[in-house]
Amino acid sequence: MSLRFVAGVKADVTADIVYMMCPMHLLKLEEMMKTLAPGQVLEILTDYDGALEDIPGWCGKTGNEFIGVEETSDFFKFYIRKKER
Repeated sequence: MSLRFVAGVKADVTADIVYMMCPMHLLKLEEMMKTLAPGQVLEILTDYDGALEDIPGWCGKTGNEFIGVEETSDFFKFYIRKKER
């Protein structure tokens, strides 16, 4: 899955896990996706470089849509749309 850089994506829910170590980005992602309705967008804030591969890969395995990532000076913002049923 290729990495897409985006800007201005509107999220329904945000999870701030900046400064949390691996594998928190995937554990928090799974936990938060359970709370979303199909079609809603989750924004994950993390400074973990490994998430650049892990999060798009997780989306590919689970069928959720990886919208893209936005890079700021301090962290990344990942956007994932929960799959329809």
